[in-house]
Amino acid sequence: MFAVIRTGGKQYKVAPDTYLQVEKLDAEVGSKITLSEVLMIVDGDKTTVGAPVVAGATVTAEILEQGRGEKVIIFKKRRRQNYRRKNGHRQMLTTIKITDIKAA
Repeated sequence: MFAVIRTGGKQYKVAPDTYLQVEKLDAEVGSKITLSEVLMIVDGDKTTVGAPVVAGATVTAEILEQGRGEKVIIFKKRRRQNYRRKNGHRQMLTTIKITDIKAA
């Protein structure tokens, strides 16, 4: 069984007992959260696709860690103009463990 969920503006394919890094969620480490934006559930041969979400379906996850991702370097240059700009960004991330997928 697996599901496709949407969180942080991105879609993820999740299955029970898998780990995932998503954009920062406001929750304490060790707490359980419920993700209700389930776009699709596949259980064996049975596939349920939402329009846009599957009604009543939820995915339960446990917050394992709050942290930051790798640094991304942004470098801008215009040739022959003596123009160079260097900037960096580290995205705030949350590591979660999918514990349960419930269909309607």
